[in-house]
Amino acid sequence: MRVHWRPAAEADRDAIVEHIAQDSPVAAIELGDTIDRRVGGLPEHPRLYRAGRVKGTREMVVHPNYVVVYRIARGAIEILRVLHSARQWPPDR
Repeated sequence: MRVHWRPAAEADRDAIVEHIAQDSPVAAIELGDTIDRRVGGLPEHPRLYRAGRVKGTREMVVHPNYVVVYRIARGAIEILRVLHSARQWPPDR
């Protein structure tokens, strides 16, 4: 099973890493590596993590403050968002 990052998820990850790098470049690199490593392991156990708050999604806590939202579709894992745990999700409509 392959992993596909949606543009919004890539932008989320990049923004998080850039924000943390302002205070600690080492911590930013470590968090980016953690996110990549954990997402890279999803094909082995894609249903291991909790059901998401949005129907059809799942949520993996990759760090106490960050959650990866993904879905399994058409034989692939689609990374939808990388969010700070304090962020409203799903957004109010």
